[in-house]
Amino acid sequence: MDRFTGLEVFVKVVEGGSFVSAARYFSLSPAMVSKHVQTLERRLGARLLNRTTRRVSPTEVGKHYYERCLRILRELAAADDLAADLHTAPRGLVRVTAPVAFGNTVASAVADYLSAYPDVSIDLVLNDREIDLLDEGFDLAIQSGPLPDSSLIARRLGAAPMIVCAAPSYISRYGEPNRPADLADHSCFDYSSGKTRGVWAFAGAEGANAMVTVGQGRFRANSGEALRMLALSGEGIVLEPRFIVADDLRAGRLVRLLDGYEPAPTMIHVVYPHSRLLPVKVRTFVEFLAARFGHQHDWEGVSEVAGGDSRKPKEGLRVAA
Repeated sequence: MDRFTGLEVFVKVVEGGSFVSAARYFSLSPAMVSKHVQTLERRLGARLLNRTTRRVSPTEVGKHYYERCLRILRELAAADDLAADLHTAPRGLVRVTAPVAFGNTVASAVADYLSAYPDVSIDLVLNDREIDLLDEGFDLAIQSGPLPDSSLIARRLGAAPMIVCAAPSYISRYGEPNRPADLADHSCFDYSSGKTRGVWAFAGAEGANAMVTVGQGRFRANSGEALRMLALSGEGIVLEPRFIVADDLRAGRLVRLLDGYEPAPTMIHVVYPHSRLLPVKVRTFVEFLAARFGHQHDWEGVSEVAGGDSRKPKEGLRVAA
């Protein structure tokens, strides 16, 4: 029997929980589906499925084998796509995920990409939770901050300058920190998905980051937009990418703090599954993003500068204390 067909049949049996559902999908008899699975089990010398009168479920070995089969079949599908792509223009659907706060910036880039590649469609999902690209069917993700250890490929798109800021009402009630160490005595709203909660990084001497422990506020979130909204309420201080708060700074709804102390920037990357056979629709989109953000200042908060921020950093940076 064809080995890859056996893998495909086994995967469908696990996903559908029955031989009948797999038989219906492949237009085979349940007996033939069972035969494919038995052939796999004999070759491996291990039982892959637990069979009952009502449902079929994978054994412990079967679960691990199923995960590997998925990867193999995805690679095979990617190889087929690549072979077709070599003779055609980019086409098809690209599924992309990005943080909610990146929505406007990424959407602007997507609009230009779609104009350049009329046969490609983009499904952009904005979400602040941690995404598993493979399990959830995404082709790539745009992420900020330190990259987790994984098998994903990461390509840097840029660095977003960070701003420490608060609402004028917070400053009038609690005063203004004069140096990073003063943040220990303030209510600071933290990004909950960060690896170093309660610790903010500032540029130190010779490029090293000075880590400062901040006061714990009564709110934290894994969303930059949610932190911005709470900062506007006047209840605490936030450390945010400048492009998120640029309009608020320009309008005076938020005030930049710690003039002369520069927070360490956050890195922006596009990440995608490791594959030597990356479909051309995905490859061209990754290249487009790298070119777009490599020459523009989308992560810089240009509107803040254009609006004339009255609290720009003073000449020269002081080492965080």
